[in-house]
Amino acid sequence: MKRYWLLFSQWVTVLLAAWFVVATLQPEWLRSAQRSADGMTLLQAPASSPLSRPAGSLSAPARQASPAVVSINTSKANSPNAQSQDPWFKFFYGEQEEQNPTGLGSGVIVSPEGHILTNNHVIEDADDIEVVLADGRKAAAKVIGTDPDTDLALLKITLDKLPVIVLGQTQELQVGDVVLAIGNPFGVGQTVTSGIVSALGRSQLGINTFENFIQTDAAINPGNSGGALVDVNGNLMGINTAIYSRSGGSMGIGFAIPISTAKQVMQDLLKNGKVIRGWIGVEPQDMSPELAESFQLPKSGKTLPAGVVITGVLKNGPAATAGIRPGDVIVKVAGQPVGNVAELLTQVASLKPGVPAEVNVWRRQGEVNLRLTPAERPAANKSRK
Repeated sequence: MKRYWLLFSQWVTVLLAAWFVVATLQPEWLRSAQRSADGMTLLQAPASSPLSRPAGSLSAPARQASPAVVSINTSKANSPNAQSQDPWFKFFYGEQEEQNPTGLGSGVIVSPEGHILTNNHVIEDADDIEVVLADGRKAAAKVIGTDPDTDLALLKITLDKLPVIVLGQTQELQVGDVVLAIGNPFGVGQTVTSGIVSALGRSQLGINTFENFIQTDAAINPGNSGGALVDVNGNLMGINTAIYSRSGGSMGIGFAIPISTAKQVMQDLLKNGKVIRGWIGVEPQDMSPELAESFQLPKSGKTLPAGVVITGVLKNGPAATAGIRPGDVIVKVAGQPVGNVAELLTQVASLKPGVPAEVNVWRRQGEVNLRLTPAERPAANKSRK
C-alpha cells in the first residue's frame, strides 16, 4: 500500500512541476486550452427556443393579429377661399397657404380580397384615404359602404398576399377575459395595449343609434378608432370605436363594437352597399314609475312593467297606418318583448321592410294586437365628430 501511495505522490509532484513550468514560460498555452474547452461547452449546451416566452406573455396573440391591423390616413381637399384672392386681403395678410385637413385612424383587414373594417367617423367626408400596412406597404382605399348608425365603414384595397385576421365569436366573450387593443394612437405607429373586458352590452351612451358595446380597460386613445380588440388567441372580438375621457386621453373606459354586429353590417354593405333596416316612424320614451301608474300598467312586485311609451307618431308613417297612437305602450315586436327604447330600435331595425309584422301595444288597460308593415329606415343625417 505504501508503494502505491509513494507512486501516486511522485506523479502528482511531476504534474504540478510541469504545470508550474508551463505557466511560467508558456502561459498562452493554458489560455488557448481554456478557450477550446469553453468552445466545446458552448457547442454542447442545448440552445433555448427563440419563440419561448415567459409565462403570461401576450406576445403570441399580438404577433398573430398585428399584421392585419392597418393605419388609415385621410385627407380632405380644401375648398378655395375667395377672400384669400382679394387684393386688399393679400395686401394686409399676405399670401395664405392652403392646407388640407388630415386625419388618422386604424382599420382591420378581414378578407384576402382586401376588405377593411373601420369606423365611419374615421373616413367620414374624406376625399382621399390611404392605408398603411404593418409591413410598410401603402395603398389607396375605396369606400364600399358606410353605416353611420353603428359607426362602421367597409373599405377595400388592392394588394397581394394580405394578412387577414381571424374573426372570433362574441358570444364566447365574458367579463374578466383578457383582451388586447391594437391600433395607431396619436399617429405614433402600431401599438398594443392590454386589459380585460369590463362589461358587455353597454348601450344608451349616446354614441351611436344602435349600441351594444364591449367595454374594456385596455388603453384606447385617439387614433385607435377602427382598430382591433382581440382575445388571447389573436381572434378579432370587436372594432375599437370610442373612449370615455375628460382629458382626451385614455381613462380606462373604452368601447368596441362587437364583431357579431360588424359582420352583419359588412355582409349588408357587400351585398347592397348600405344597411337596410326596418322603420315604423314613432317617437319612443322609456317607461318610468309615473308613466306606468298613469297608464295603469300591470306590474310584478316592485318591477316596472315592460314596454316603451309612444309620445309621437309620424303622420302617414307605418305606425300611424297600422293604428298606433300617441300614448300607446309597445310591449312586443314580432313576438319579442320590448323593455326599453334601445330594444325597440333594435327589434324594429331587424324587421324586413315591406313584410308585415305583429306589434302588441297596451292601450286603455288592455293589450291590442296590430298588424304593421315597416318601411326602410331613412339614411342617418347625423354627422359624428
